[in-house]
Amino acid sequence: MFAVTATQTDSDDPLKGLTLGERPEPAVPDGWTTVTVRAASLNHHDLWTLRGVGISQDRLPIVLGCDAAGLDEDGNEVIVHSVIGTPVSGDETLDPKRSLLSETYDGTFAEKVAVPRRNIVPKPAALSFEEAACLPTAWLTAYRMLFDKAELEPGSTVLVQGAGGGVATALIALGRAGGFRMWAASRSADKRARALELGADRVFETGARLPERVDAVMETVGEATWSHSLSSLRPGGRIVVSGATSGTVAPTQLAQVFFLQKSIVGSTMGTRDQLSRLAVFLEQTGLRPVIDRVLPLTEAEDGFAAMWRGDIFGKVVFTL
Repeated sequence: MFAVTATQTDSDDPLKGLTLGERPEPAVPDGWTTVTVRAASLNHHDLWTLRGVGISQDRLPIVLGCDAAGLDEDGNEVIVHSVIGTPVSGDETLDPKRSLLSETYDGTFAEKVAVPRRNIVPKPAALSFEEAACLPTAWLTAYRMLFDKAELEPGSTVLVQGAGGGVATALIALGRAGGFRMWAASRSADKRARALELGADRVFETGARLPERVDAVMETVGEATWSHSLSSLRPGGRIVVSGATSGTVAPTQLAQVFFLQKSIVGSTMGTRDQLSRLAVFLEQTGLRPVIDRVLPLTEAEDGFAAMWRGDIFGKVVFTL
């Protein structure tokens, strides 16, 4: 079958290890099944893998890709939940031995992918395969951050750092649909303008002083925006952090945290049940993922290059 694989890693030139070509069809362990992939979406996780982050050399080559929508063995339209783990208190993301597709097991950038049977979620007919393929990582992460970890009520004000990436655009769109007042920050004037079109109430340059402090900050940038996130938060507010694309080591003014009783909450991916509810949420509201471009999987290198340059707004989707 045709697949996109990581065959080597290079922190400075990640595309060097990107290989397109034939791979064996996936083995199917007991309790697993296969999905014929119709669409799959690109995440920063795929670039991190090519840079050598979170993967050991003995696992290469490995098929890349976390997200997919396609057909199960009975021809049903499904979405793939990419977290492979044993649920702890009903939450597989709490399993310390969990992995994502493309970390230990081959991922979704292929004609077929093997997954545990419980990792299959029905795809609503109202969603296209391309739209559904955007949900399992970026949109599910955003859904959990906003509607679970942030503990917000409609009408709350939320700042999204780094408006432009897959999680950030999902946060703006989901927050608007959920009744929050969404603010967004970006270095790019173009991305600020597009965030307004997406539903942000106000946009700001990265690091700009805000007119008032916010109820929550959604943080995926990390080191470069961390100080601004903390100072922008009202007393008793909450930062929800699910990533750190600019660096993971950021100084924190602890006096601000304890004296003003601010909370810092970690969030990773989401559960299978949350993915199912997210799909229904989109079906019921008419909200759809922001797709930057759709490419055939045979042109995957163009999508990876655009993400590496930072030349995207929303999701890159590959079709088969």
